[in-house]
Amino acid sequence: MKKVLIPLLALGGAMVLQPAMAQDGEALFKSKPCAACHSIDTKIVGPSFKDVAAKYAGQEGAADLLAGHIKNGTVGAWGQIPMPPNPVTEEEAKTLAEWVLSHK
Repeated sequence: MKKVLIPLLALGGAMVLQPAMAQDGEALFKSKPCAACHSIDTKIVGPSFKDVAAKYAGQEGAADLLAGHIKNGTVGAWGQIPMPPNPVTEEEAKTLAEWVLSHK
C-alpha cells in the first residue's frame, strides 16, 4: 500500500504546485520592458494588446507567431517602427503571447 500511496501523494503535490510555479502573463508583463511601448487598451508606441488580440483572433498558430515577435523582435507588422527583441525565454514569450491574445 505504501508503494502506491507515496508516489500518488508526490504526484498530487506536484500538480498542486505547478500553477504557483508558472508565472502569469500580467506579472510577466509588469516585470519586462513591454509597458514602455504597449498598454492593454491604448496605443503608445506599439499597438494596444486589445488591437493585437483583435488582429490575430481566430488565426491558427497566432500565439506561436506572436511569441516569436516578442522574443526576436519584428518590423512591419504594425508599421515601420520596429519592435526590438525582448529579454525573455521561449516559455515567457509564449506566456506573454497567450496573455496578450486573451484580451478582447
